[in-house]
Amino acid sequence: MNDAPPDHERKSERVTDSLFFALYPDEAAAALIDELAARLRVGHRLKARAISADRLHVTLHYLGAFAGLPADLLAQARAAASQVRLPPVDITLDRIESFSGRRAKRPLVLSGDATDSLDALEQSLGAALDTAGIPLKRHPRFTPHVTLLYDEHRIARQAITPIAWTAREFALVRSFLGQSRHEVLARWPLRHASNPI
Repeated sequence: MNDAPPDHERKSERVTDSLFFALYPDEAAAALIDELAARLRVGHRLKARAISADRLHVTLHYLGAFAGLPADLLAQARAAASQVRLPPVDITLDRIESFSGRRAKRPLVLSGDATDSLDALEQSLGAALDTAGIPLKRHPRFTPHVTLLYDEHRIARQAITPIAWTAREFALVRSFLGQSRHEVLARWPLRHASNPI
């Protein structure tokens, strides 16, 4: 009998990847977010590089960090996501702030309150993942946000001109840790029930 833990539970191996479900801004919103990050870097004299526009996203659920890609977890996550059938999601982000963290460099984020449609997606996907037996790293209150950069300088919360878009799909994303690189592993459409499949 093999008593070795599953691939994703081996703690001694160096973690190389993380997995999460995300919503990406459309092209226009991504450009606005990118411009905002550039302005904040100059205005607050931040040294950190802004996160590249192609990696800007709102995390729905974080599945964890692993040594390699755990095939069993991937299959469970894909099956759970395929159960979600919801319409497109409205996202409005209207403030910036530095989140607290254990690291010296804190995430500077663009955040907002969850719209009804976004809250429904987060809850529905979370329930499907729970049913699939996938342990989630969940915060008590879902705060949609896009991380702009990580910097030692802390910026207090302040309102900005809202940046909004409608997400028409959500994705399962692999992050290559330490490489500033993401790979979209799968996407699921968000559409009204009347739309043909």
